[in-house]
Amino acid sequence: MPIPFPQSVVEQAWHRARDRCERCRRSLSWTSRGKESAQGWELNHKNRSKGPFLSNAEVLCQDCHKATRSYGRPL
Repeated sequence: MPIPFPQSVVEQAWHRARDRCERCRRSLSWTSRGKESAQGWELNHKNRSKGPFLSNAEVLCQDCHKATRSYGRPL
């Protein structure tokens, strides 16, 4: 079961993504993490069996996050 990302990884991933979804490039808002909104986003595990590391993290808008195979599965 994946471990939630520490805040430092969330911040590093956000900086790397430059306020955009890393799949569709939609503009996002830092304060909208976890919110169902046009600029809402989540930090997704690329591979659920890997750890909570920056290399395994991707910033995704809500639509792209919902399209992942792991969406809705508990951490």
